[in-house]
Amino acid sequence: MKHTVVTKGQPASRFLPVSREEMEERGWDELDFLMVSGDAYVDHPSFGIAIIARLLEEAGYRVGIMAQPDWKDTESFRRLGRPRLACLISGGNLDSLVNHYTAAKKRRSQDAYSPGGQTGLRPDRATIVYSNKVREALPGVPVILGGIEASLRRFAHYDYWSNKLRRSILLDSQADMLIFGMGERAILDVAKALAAGKAISKITNVRGTMIPWQGETPQGFTELPAFEDISISKLRYTESCMCQYQEQDPYRGKGMLERYVQDRKGVLQNPPTYPLTQEEMDSVYALPYTRTYHPMYEAAGGIPALQEVEFSLVSARGCYGSCSFCAIAFHQGRIVQSRSAESIVHEAEKLTYNPHFKGYIHDVGGPTANFRRAACPAQWKRGACAHRQCLFPEPCGELDADHSEYLDLLRQLRKLPRVKKVFIRSGIRYDVVLADKQSDFLTELCAYHVSGQLKVAPEHVSDAVLKRMGKPGRKVYETFVNRYIQTNRRLSKKQYLVPYLMSSHPGSTLREAVELAEYVRDMGVNPEQVQDFIPTPGTLSTCMYYTGLDPRTSEKVYVPRTQKEKAMQRALIQYRNPANDDLVREALHLAHREDLIGFGSKCLIKPKRTPSETGKQTGKGQLGHPLTLGSQMGKTSATRAKPGGSAKAKPREAAKNAQTKKGSRLKKARAT
Repeated sequence: MKHTVVTKGQPASRFLPVSREEMEERGWDELDFLMVSGDAYVDHPSFGIAIIARLLEEAGYRVGIMAQPDWKDTESFRRLGRPRLACLISGGNLDSLVNHYTAAKKRRSQDAYSPGGQTGLRPDRATIVYSNKVREALPGVPVILGGIEASLRRFAHYDYWSNKLRRSILLDSQADMLIFGMGERAILDVAKALAAGKAISKITNVRGTMIPWQGETPQGFTELPAFEDISISKLRYTESCMCQYQEQDPYRGKGMLERYVQDRKGVLQNPPTYPLTQEEMDSVYALPYTRTYHPMYEAAGGIPALQEVEFSLVSARGCYGSCSFCAIAFHQGRIVQSRSAESIVHEAEKLTYNPHFKGYIHDVGGPTANFRRAACPAQWKRGACAHRQCLFPEPCGELDADHSEYLDLLRQLRKLPRVKKVFIRSGIRYDVVLADKQSDFLTELCAYHVSGQLKVAPEHVSDAVLKRMGKPGRKVYETFVNRYIQTNRRLSKKQYLVPYLMSSHPGSTLREAVELAEYVRDMGVNPEQVQDFIPTPGTLSTCMYYTGLDPRTSEKVYVPRTQKEKAMQRALIQYRNPANDDLVREALHLAHREDLIGFGSKCLIKPKRTPSETGKQTGKGQLGHPLTLGSQMGKTSATRAKPGGSAKAKPREAAKNAQTKKGSRLKKARAT
């Protein structure tokens, strides 16, 4: 078999044109489609813009890429000329505001999707800015939105960064159409209609598209609460969110209309597009991607985001886990679609001929690594159940949890020449692993596919919070942990679990945050992977954050809103970090858990003492000592629970050594 070597430093001619010069080299005087992206141009199937561009190229269209244009300069949007059919706009692989800001609304220091990680190469709300700029630079050219930013903001939505409801991005961008979800089918249907001479305003019934609308509600469509209603009633907002969530199914979902009465307009969403068949998925990933970034970025050091996926294999899309804080169900859908083993193995073979390949396939997965098929065969006929989840509160009796086919795929990959190791890094659903009674997936996973640490996402341990997250209960995670430990012992392997944890999710008071901190203490782990909950559009959790109500039940939900409380909840999880000492103490006082301040093995942190204090401390906490602003004492980690055991209380020794250890303590805090 002949293999094409895919590597960095490839000639620009192997990429789609990004300049007039590259168009002329192909003999093109005009593009059919101009694609504008907030990301740098990476021709890899993990980047949505690359998939759509190559798909259109395969269909015979001339496609050019305008990556990260200067949005302050109208002329920069004219440099590839006026496209014959349409301009396609995407904010990039991430929502531009998530890309730019942390949960604390602080500017991020790196943009992994820009040359050399440089920031400032795309605007906030990139999709809106680009669309309006194209309208100015290329009047009359149809504008079609796509990508994650457009998809998740297609209806009226709560915007965390402005702390208000915003209209549909389709209206604010003044675009002609929006393609939501995974857009392969929809873009080909729209392209065919445009090429046939049909005006964009007449293309109104393509699945997977949303369009501006001013008429009556079409037959069979559901009318959502109007923007004016959800602006004054949070209960009506939850009803709208829940209806959107329930109708995102290609087989049973209905189209939806959202009106903006004062503006005398609305947005009409057609039903979602049907999922790709396995043959169609295979053809998408067989397109002639160069699998690297355009050579114009070489001098800047390339595109950092490529490093995470360069030697990884996408095996599936879609997720039936349906975690409340995750937007995958709203974007990719709940029905898992997978590539054939033959397609994946063939792609892996090509990877091995890359001179930069060191023998390690970094990942074989998707949104969830061990989801390779629909939750049950019935989903391909009637869709996912409207009012039931596949895994929450416990796995459905119809769930197909057999991992045999996935294991066979992994075995084939392991046997390839030049492959030393095949890792699974995209995370697994441990409740599905436990539900599998047919294959010994965990044994093979631990034996061959863990690089010393396995990533799992319990997110929290409080059942009250897990209920809001739509995640399995604490006992399920503990069962998996015990089985994982037993399996590794049987295999004589020293491998660990890396739990992903989330702070400040709706439903988490300081009481639940302390419960999580105690669990971290008892497990002897020092979690570095802690995600502050970010209310991004398109999730049920964001609806809870904005309304204080669970959209599934209309129950009231506590929401940590202030940056101070969010910082305290995160600090509790990472209480071993000396830089968090003051926040941890304050949180424990507010939660009335002073018993955790002291020198005992169960304490999270030592007391804080003023120079005049000579009071006694016990392992149960502080006695008669209110929160003070005195200097910190001792090395925080010296008397805390250690991995695999407990620390003994040594108050006298800690006090004696306090001054000598203070200097090194401060240096460590600064380094952290």
